[in-house]
Amino acid sequence: MMNKRFTRILATSVAAAALVGTLGACGKGSASATSEGSNEITMWTHNAGNPDELKAVQSIVDSYNKSPDAKAQIKVQAFPQDSYNDSVVSAAASGKLPCLVDIDGPNVPNWAWAKYLAPLKLDVDLSKNLPSTVAKWDGETYAVGTYDVSLAMLSRKSDLAAAGVRIATVEKPWTKDEFQEALTKLKALGKWEHPLDMGTGGTGEWLPYAYSPFLQSFGGDLINRDGFQTADGSLNGEEAVQWAQWFRGLADEGFMATKSGKDPVQDFVNNKSAIVYTGSWAADTAMTAVKDDLAIMPTVDLGNGPKVGGGSWQWGVTSGCANSEAAMDYLSYSLKPENIAAMAKATATIPATDEAAAMLPEFAEGGASRIFMDFSRGYAVMRPETPAYPFIATEYGKAVQDILAGADAKTVLDKTVKAIDANIKSNGGYKD
Repeated sequence: MMNKRFTRILATSVAAAALVGTLGACGKGSASATSEGSNEITMWTHNAGNPDELKAVQSIVDSYNKSPDAKAQIKVQAFPQDSYNDSVVSAAASGKLPCLVDIDGPNVPNWAWAKYLAPLKLDVDLSKNLPSTVAKWDGETYAVGTYDVSLAMLSRKSDLAAAGVRIATVEKPWTKDEFQEALTKLKALGKWEHPLDMGTGGTGEWLPYAYSPFLQSFGGDLINRDGFQTADGSLNGEEAVQWAQWFRGLADEGFMATKSGKDPVQDFVNNKSAIVYTGSWAADTAMTAVKDDLAIMPTVDLGNGPKVGGGSWQWGVTSGCANSEAAMDYLSYSLKPENIAAMAKATATIPATDEAAAMLPEFAEGGASRIFMDFSRGYAVMRPETPAYPFIATEYGKAVQDILAGADAKTVLDKTVKAIDANIKSNGGYKD
């Protein structure tokens, strides 16, 4: 299990993968009705177990409901994250989806393809948003978020100095060779069993979210994005095999464990590692513990620039909403800068707009967390915007675990590509 703040931001791909088969079984468009009255619409959220985020959501809803311009009263219904997707699938099958839902960003194309979601028509200029907070499929925008997160590497400045290693920066990230040299020097200090913690004990969506950016930095990808019809050549080509061999090599050389502890950030705080690969959700914990000695660094440039996963939880309007005008109006209201800022503050996440960031000292220009916004804007790669993504994520996660266990990289990746391509073919290419 990863850091709790992270698990509330990203759904597990295992749960999401069930959507691919279940949506097809339900029949596209089967979720096309709601029974809500015109003056009250329901909004579902996965935040039942996340009191801070749920409180922030409810506060925005309460403010909207009290507004004389409100087009309807919004009623919040919260579900535990682990059962959220199942609840959506069940409601869709019986035509009882609410008007408003939150969706883990990479799952949006799947829900749009299944006709769960309506294209958004908002009174907001979304061009001001971080691109990774706007979810699109087939030329339409189907969801928008108030925040995102970004991966990063955290270390202690004093440890890097002791090893004679420079601090990586946005202007000059570590190269593959520099990273190798840094790890060699840090290991030579003899302070840690493994100087690097890459979160290899994680599961679910962490696996594609965390490790596909390294694959992409090598020049590979989870799928050929020209049509999204095959992973052949992208996930099993020369660059992908090099990524897998490099990744496994970090363990073979003793730089990282093949299965890290349950809480890599806490292990870093307790000085069990020199560098931890984590993200913006860990900033508060690390800053509080390490203070001015904390170095927040970009991920490694493995040949094609540093990469981080883009897209977190977002909001959409269902296709069967009886009062879509009110639902769209509420979403527009929720994207006011002050509301975006409130959500980012409550969730320790990156605000979706510069205007909202300016309201938060830590994310304003010169703020301690501003660098995460720079990472997101400069390095984010959307997880493949295809309805096949939940299946791709699960298969890639299995491949990561097999590679860490020592299996032959090419054999594993060829098998993964075969499974992904078969799934795409069996679903008619996920075309309308």
